[in-house]
Amino acid sequence: MHFLELQLHNNLLKAISELGYTEPTLIQEKVIPLVLEGKDVIGSAQTGTGKTAAFALPILQGLLESGHVVKRGKKIAAIVLSPTRELAVQIDEAFKSYAKHTNITSAVVYGGMSIEPQKDILKKGVDVLVATPGRLLDLYKQECFDPTFIETLVIDEADMMMDMGFIDDVQKIEKICPEEKQTLFFSATMPQKVVGLSNMILKSPESVDVSPRSSVAKSVEQLLYYVPKAKKMELCLHILRNTVKGNIIIFRRTKFGVEKLEKSLLKNGYQVASIHGDKSQGARDRVLSDFKAGRLRALVATDVAARGLDIPSLEQVINFELPYNAEDYVHRIGRTGRAGKAGLAISLVSAKE
Repeated sequence: MHFLELQLHNNLLKAISELGYTEPTLIQEKVIPLVLEGKDVIGSAQTGTGKTAAFALPILQGLLESGHVVKRGKKIAAIVLSPTRELAVQIDEAFKSYAKHTNITSAVVYGGMSIEPQKDILKKGVDVLVATPGRLLDLYKQECFDPTFIETLVIDEADMMMDMGFIDDVQKIEKICPEEKQTLFFSATMPQKVVGLSNMILKSPESVDVSPRSSVAKSVEQLLYYVPKAKKMELCLHILRNTVKGNIIIFRRTKFGVEKLEKSLLKNGYQVASIHGDKSQGARDRVLSDFKAGRLRALVATDVAARGLDIPSLEQVINFELPYNAEDYVHRIGRTGRAGKAGLAISLVSAKE
């Protein structure tokens, strides 16, 4: 299939072409027509499958077709809820890149930063708003966010929302939106609680499942090294010296472990930085920007970085320790081998693990 067959507006096709996309991924091929028909959708897809475009492109198409952007000014027509700041920023960047040849505007709001500049953005008006649930409710309570004109609500990474305790907030947001709206619900995994939530807020949804449960992309080669805990640092340095050509993410379970590894790698002359939950949003944004731009060789991270981050040239992932569950492992190693490219995931496993 070619993108032309999806009946998208020429200005969207132009942006897609400039990004180098010609054929839609499987989830895009299945979801885009359903969204354009106005149906509620529940989508399950493994990471790196192009899920953001699957909801962003038809939302933009709907706005272009309806002319609402011109008719009623910059009133929020679509809300995308995301569990983390990093993911929210990434989704907003995607909307901006797809809408660059249109007059549709998007913005992102999230906690951990001053609320005042975000209030100013909303006062000026915006068509599509990407938000973390807590900050969106704060803005609603302060009467800075008007849900009256919302036509589409997207709940992304619903399983992660559940894990992070955002489900009550998501339900509150769904209730303040108009009853007549389209709801798009995406989750990498479908535990029973997530299915329960989807049943509560979706109306006769179409199901799209393009991923076997807890599966990893076939393009990722997985290696396991059995190594005594005390020798992990030595092996990690050996791998960095001898096998890694491009940039790499190294995952550890704890913030303390991340900082310890970062110091050791800096001592050994590597351009490295870290991200974890205790770092300010500004610091995390700077590190990710440097990493994506190639100014850093390695990024050391807790699982806060495992979900959804799209770093196109990432060749390898090292699990310094295994995560506590299989789903986190799938998300960690899904940072590499994206969009069909080859990737390598190496796990260092001690007897205790």
